[in-house]
Amino acid sequence: MKTLKERWKIVLNIAWPLIIANSFWNIQLTIDRIFLGSYSTESLGAAMAVMGVFWVPMALLQQTAAYVTTFVAQYYGASSEEKIGASFWQSVYVCLIGGILFLGLNFLSEDFFRFVGHSEKMQLLESTYFNSLAFSALPTALVAAISGFFTGLGKTKVVIWINFVGLLANVLFDYLLIFGNLGFEAYGIQGAGYATALAAYCGAAFGIFLLFKNEYEQRFKIRTSYKFNKQLTKQFLKFGIPSGLQWALEGLAFTVFLIIMGRLPNGEAALASSSIAVTIMMLSVLPTMGVGQAVLTLVGQKLGEKRADLAQVYTWDGVKISAIYISIVAISFWLIPEFYLSWFKNEENLVLWSEVSKLVPKLLLIIGVFTLFDSIYLNISFALKGAGDTKFVSLMALIIPWPIMVLPAFLLMNNKDAVILSWSFVILYMIILTGILTHRFTQGKWKSMSVI
Repeated sequence: MKTLKERWKIVLNIAWPLIIANSFWNIQLTIDRIFLGSYSTESLGAAMAVMGVFWVPMALLQQTAAYVTTFVAQYYGASSEEKIGASFWQSVYVCLIGGILFLGLNFLSEDFFRFVGHSEKMQLLESTYFNSLAFSALPTALVAAISGFFTGLGKTKVVIWINFVGLLANVLFDYLLIFGNLGFEAYGIQGAGYATALAAYCGAAFGIFLLFKNEYEQRFKIRTSYKFNKQLTKQFLKFGIPSGLQWALEGLAFTVFLIIMGRLPNGEAALASSSIAVTIMMLSVLPTMGVGQAVLTLVGQKLGEKRADLAQVYTWDGVKISAIYISIVAISFWLIPEFYLSWFKNEENLVLWSEVSKLVPKLLLIIGVFTLFDSIYLNISFALKGAGDTKFVSLMALIIPWPIMVLPAFLLMNNKDAVILSWSFVILYMIILTGILTHRFTQGKWKSMSVI
């Protein structure tokens, strides 16, 4: 057994590139919202509402494709490298079919956002943004599959460069298409969606270029194992879809929660402040997600090696590392909320901004507590998925949030402190979910599971 220092070094060697890569992705989203916040506060609120709606089907597609990480890790740990290329290609076919089907949602967007019931101005902004953003589904899923291949091997530094290319491209296209710089037309919120799609294509193209090197063909048959494999695809979907459903179901619950925020008496302020809080929360937990992805990789590899004992040890190491990091971040939320609020300052509508600036510091107090439990949850859920226990994880994502988080928010709609009280139930939801998954992990059923 390696020492604690040696184990943490192994976890962090895999995790730090993923932390940076995930930070690039979230920085990309944050830059989008900062640009849109500068364009108009209403666009910022609409973008956050749309991202919640968009994330539900996108998470299903993206995280199903990304589950190739577990297949690669377990094949790699079992020294069955010749099977890795074929498993990767099945995820590519999922990306292609899912990405094309995703565009069909554009025909439903206007009716959906009309049903949501925000103001007519917000409805127009929301449907416009969704329709442009939908073009990013296919390349985003491809980036997830390519990144999953490299992550499963432990070659996570490559993932940095793929996401870095996407980040740079997104900043450039945001600058050109939102505000209409350098001779381009100003598309506003629509330009932000197209910028995200174009940036994702840039990242995917770069990833494919790296993937098709001779090195990966010789070891993993990455170029020549492209044939559709019905049996392997069924196995991939058996575990991958529940993994994607976890994120989709949680995203759906949060989307409904944000929709309720937008329908409160002070809806615009509640939605904008909640949008800012969620943006900051996502930025803070993405490094923890990087550690969780490292845990998934190590669990998959160690189970492939038939070393479930080491898989368990690395999982708890990931929990400890994440808890230390997120505690520091949470303290900053509590002590200097004005620093985070300043990122989104827009005094175009002074009455609206005044209300938002009062709500955000209170929400950051709640977010600080939420992220402490979320750091444990992410590591445990990634460990279970690294073993193949995806159905249980997705089942909990289906059952837990509605009665604990969404229903209380609905029942509190007429309360004068509805925003703060509703967000308090978000903490309760995460405490319960973390407790259930931790119990599942300590039971140890996952130790006898395998996806290969």
